[in-house]
Amino acid sequence: MSNQALALSNPNVAMAISNPGALGTIEAYISAVNRLPLLSAEQEKNLAEQLQKEGNLDAARDLIMSHLRLVVSISRQYLGYGLPHADLIQEGNIGLMKAVKRFDVSRGVRLVSFAVHWIKAEIHEYIIRNWRMVKIATTKAQRKLFFNLRSMRPDGQTLDPEHIEGIAAKLNVRPEDVSEMEVRLSGRDMSFESQTDDEDEFAPISYLSDEGDHEPTTVIEKNAYDTLQSSGITQALSLLDDRARRIIEARWLQDEGGATLHELADEFGVSAERIRQIEAASLKKMRKALSD
Repeated sequence: MSNQALALSNPNVAMAISNPGALGTIEAYISAVNRLPLLSAEQEKNLAEQLQKEGNLDAARDLIMSHLRLVVSISRQYLGYGLPHADLIQEGNIGLMKAVKRFDVSRGVRLVSFAVHWIKAEIHEYIIRNWRMVKIATTKAQRKLFFNLRSMRPDGQTLDPEHIEGIAAKLNVRPEDVSEMEVRLSGRDMSFESQTDDEDEFAPISYLSDEGDHEPTTVIEKNAYDTLQSSGITQALSLLDDRARRIIEARWLQDEGGATLHELADEFGVSAERIRQIEAASLKKMRKALSD
C-alpha cells in the first residue's frame, strides 16, 4: 500500500476529520481535508471493488476521506444563502457518503464526477428545508429556478420579457414561474414594527388593518398557536432526554443564530452526523406529541 493510502487508512486521521469540532474551527477542518492526499485512478478502482464485492467499510472510509475537499469546494457555492458553512459541509458529506455507497466502478467514471450530483442534491435539500424564502418552493420548476435564476440574470438586473422567455425555454419552465421567482429573490424582509424609539416613524404596524382579529376562527387559531408556543412546546420538550433537549433548544429555540451541528458535536464529544440524527429523531417525536 502506498503512503497516500496508508495516510487515508490511519484511524486517527479518520477520527479527526470525521469530527471537525475536535480540530477547533471550520477553517482548521478545511485546512485538514485539503491536506489529505488524492487517490489515483487505480487506487480508487481497487477500493471501490473492495467495497462493492466485499462490503469493506475501510475502503468506503478511504474513498470518502479522499473526496472531502470536493464537498468543501462545492459547499462554498452556497454561502450566499446565509446558512452556516459548517452545516452546508456536513450535509454535503452526507451526499458524498450516499454517492460512495452507490458508486459502480464498472461504469468507467471517476467517483469525483459521480459524487457531484449527490453532494449538491443533499445541500439543495438542506437549503430548501431551512431558508425562509423557499419554504414553499416545493415543485421541481421552483427549485430549478431558485438555484439557477440568480446566475442567469444579466448583471443581476430586472428581467425584461425577452430574458424571461429565454430563461423559461432554457430551464423548461413556464415564463410566469420565472417572473414569480424573480420577485421572491428580489424581495427583502421588512420589520412589522419600528426598529427605533421614534414614535412617529412610519412602520407597517401603523397602517395595516386589524379588522377580523375578533372573528371566531381567528381567535381559535390564535389560542391554539399560543398553546403550542408555550405549554405545548414545554410538554413536547419534556419527552426528550437531557441531551436531546439541549440539542433542540440550542438549534431551534434561540432568539438569535442557533448552535451549529459541529459546535454541539464538540460539546458532547460525538460526530456532527450523530447530532443530526438525534435532532431529526427528537423533532419527529415532538411533532407527534404536538399533533396528538
